Amino acid sequence: MGTHTTSPGFRPISRRDNMFEERVHDAYKARHKLPEPTVCPQCGAVFHEGRWQWLQAPADAHQEPCPACHRIHDHFPAGFVTLQGDFFLAHREEILHLAHNVEKHERTEHPLERIMEIEEKNGVTLITTTDIHLARGIGEAIHNACQGELEFHYNPDEYLLRVSWTR
Repeated sequence: MGTHTTSPGFRPISRRDNMFEERVHDAYKARHKLPEPTVCPQCGAVFHEGRWQWLQAPADAHQEPCPACHRIHDHFPAGFVTLQGDFFLAHREEILHLAHNVEKHERTEHPLERIMEIEEKNGVTLITTTDIHLARGIGEAIHNACQGELEFHYNPDEYLLRVSWTR
């Protein structure tokens, strides 16, 4: 792997099983128990049996934005995936298609895992996500398909994951 400096507060993951150990809870998760069922007025996800799901909500369901829609509204991503390099530029459309396929697959079972934005600047593409697990999944899928260098930097104090892939 190449050299990479980390921002204060970020450190490479040292767990052997490559799972992220959450020390603090996501500030965007409900601080109170939501009444069931609760429906998100923006995306239609339903909070039922303790989790957000894709269900048909009853007409009298309580309404409250889900954590993903709340993050999108606030422009406050949990995951950042940086893609760069000559290989990336030559295969940009295919790699972004792969990222969207990962999101589509994850979002089927996990309504809170979404791509927020894809931004281009000086040959670097930044994908922001509503959840750290989606950012990780996108990075791993690209690395598995294309090899290259993949790095994770998790900030447990802010529930934030930065993924960097280069080739």
